[in-house]
Amino acid sequence: MPRASELRKGHVVDINGTLYKVQQIDVRSPSSRGAQTLYKVRFNQLPQGGKREETFTGDDVVTSVVLERRQVSLLYREGNIYTFMDQENYSQFSVDKETVSEQLPFLSDGLEGINGMLVDEQLIAIEIPIMVELLVAECMPGAQAASATGRTKPAKCVNGYELQVPEYIKEGEQIKVNTETGKFVSRA
Repeated sequence: MPRASELRKGHVVDINGTLYKVQQIDVRSPSSRGAQTLYKVRFNQLPQGGKREETFTGDDVVTSVVLERRQVSLLYREGNIYTFMDQENYSQFSVDKETVSEQLPFLSDGLEGINGMLVDEQLIAIEIPIMVELLVAECMPGAQAASATGRTKPAKCVNGYELQVPEYIKEGEQIKVNTETGKFVSRA
């Protein structure tokens, strides 16, 4: 069982029988002598996706969870149910839309590098790569000299995700998008 000072982003812990994934840790060092360092931790509830914040001292013990990460791929969607397939043994895991709600804008058929997080052979969350490639389906035509300016225009990708792209991007181009910020990075 790790101490609060040993927690890192991505760790999964059990708090009162509910699973949470560490999203962010703020360390606050007190200015007075003898005071303890405080760790303010922001969690996401798994698999429902609720938020929780807790403040720990460095010596507080948290209950860690045995978590298994496997490479999975999106197999198909049926209504609000998303089915993923394990790349090694081809077993299938179905989850509801709320479980993958944060990653939905970036999920597309054939996306590689998806990690499934399993607890007791149950898929509780997925992690997608930081950079994904998306195909631009719709955008306004850019100006002729647009490559020298920093102006942007709205674009809609094949999977329905909308974002701002530079004016030189055209329909049918592959672009790289940062999944943490949701912003355009470059052409693919």
